Amino acid sequence: MIVDAHVHVAHLARLKVPWDQWIGPAGDTDAWAAAYDSEGAAIPEKVSGLFAAAGVDRVLLFCEYSPKATGWQTIEDMLPLVDADAERFRIVANVNPHVHHPVAREVDRQLDLGAVALKVHPVHAGIAPNDPQLYPAYARCVERGIPVIVHTGPSTFPGATARYGDPVILDDVLRDFPDLTLVLAHGGRGWSYDAAASLALTRENVWLDLAGLPPRKLPGYYERFGFDRVAAKSVFGTDAPSADPARNIAAIRELGLGDELTAGVLGEHARRVYPGLDTPPHRV
Repeated sequence: MIVDAHVHVAHLARLKVPWDQWIGPAGDTDAWAAAYDSEGAAIPEKVSGLFAAAGVDRVLLFCEYSPKATGWQTIEDMLPLVDADAERFRIVANVNPHVHHPVAREVDRQLDLGAVALKVHPVHAGIAPNDPQLYPAYARCVERGIPVIVHTGPSTFPGATARYGDPVILDDVLRDFPDLTLVLAHGGRGWSYDAAASLALTRENVWLDLAGLPPRKLPGYYERFGFDRVAAKSVFGTDAPSADPARNIAAIRELGLGDELTAGVLGEHARRVYPGLDTPPHRV
C-alpha cells in the first residue's frame, strides 16, 4: 500500500492566496486545473483519478482553518471526495483556537465526520503549539486514540508566524501528553531538521512526515543522524498539489533504502501511525 499522508485539496473560492502561489513551481498546474469545476470546487472523480494514476492507494486530505494565512479548507469541502472514493480518501481534522471554541467540541465534531487524525498549524493559525488553548484538543485525541500532526518549520505564505514552527516547543506537549502520537509535518523543514529528527529518534510516539521535501535531498537534510535511521521514523507525503506524487514516489525508491524500509516510508509506517487508513470511513 502506498499512502500520501499530506495533501491539501482546497476549494479555490476559499483560498486567500493566488492559485499559482498555492500550487507552487513543482505542481502540475494543468492536471490540477482540470480537476476543478467553474465554481472552484474539486471534482471528486478527477482528484481520485490523479492519485490513482500516480499509484497512491490512500490519501490523507487536510482541512485547515487559517484566515490569517491561507484561508479556509473546511471539512465539509472534503466530504464529497470521501463519498466518491471511500477506499482511497481519509480526512485530517484541523482546529484553530482563534476560530473554534471550545476546541474539544470542534475536535469531536470533525472526528465524528470521519477524520482519522488532527492537524494543528501553529504557523498559519498564529498560536504556539504548547499554548494551553490547544491542550483540550490534545487531551481529546489521547482519549480517542487519534494521532496529532503539527506543522514544523516556517511557511512562505503571508500572515504566517514562523517561530511557532520550532519543533523544540513540542517538547512541552510531549511532556504533558506522553501517550499522544505526534507527527512532525514537513520534518522540521527549513531550519529545524535536526530538532525534528532528534525528537523522532528519541521518542517512540513521534514521527516525521516528509511532505514538501524533495526526496533526493533527504539524505543531506538528515546527514547528521543518518537518513536510514530517520527514514525508519518517517511517513511519505507530498503536500500535493504542490508536488507530483508519482515523481516523488519514484524518487523515494531511488534512495537505496532497501525494500523493507522503502515500503515502510511509502505506506507501512503510515498504517502504523494512522489506524484509520485500514478501516472504512465512519461518520457518526
